[in-house]
Amino acid sequence: MAIRVQPEDFDVTSETKSLVAGNTSIGAVVTFTGLVRDMAGGETISAMTLEHYPEMTETMLAKIDIQANERWPLEASLIIHRYGRLEPGEQIVLVITASSHRQAAFEAAEFLMDWLKTKAPFWKQEATTAGEKWVAAKTSDDDATERWSETSPASPAKIAAVK
Repeated sequence: MAIRVQPEDFDVTSETKSLVAGNTSIGAVVTFTGLVRDMAGGETISAMTLEHYPEMTETMLAKIDIQANERWPLEASLIIHRYGRLEPGEQIVLVITASSHRQAAFEAAEFLMDWLKTKAPFWKQEATTAGEKWVAAKTSDDDATERWSETSPASPAKIAAVK
């Protein structure tokens, strides 16, 4: 389990190799890389600036990662989230999950991304042709997170009970 919040870009291949090095119990690795899009809500984006409070952000990312490791049998996990000014096409976030089996790796990666979108304390400002504006939370992101609650029919505990 590792968390990094940084302004620098990252290399997906080297991060993956470093995470799994020497662990022959790993049978599946899932990576997700989020990129800055050039369009949002019909407007062209020239840049996105991400701000955060370091201690608060790192604490929340660690809590989210701990939850993933408690819910799925992960051998390793990594979250890298960038901050600062980023342009379209640049990498924002990297999530890597590694497990003995693919289902746990896939589900944990989805869980981490859904929770990062709604719970990670980052503030995003988009520079558009209409000026700069703060990005508001989306109901669709909250809906995606809901599927992981213990009351959801798709929660890991409910799925395990059916099997």
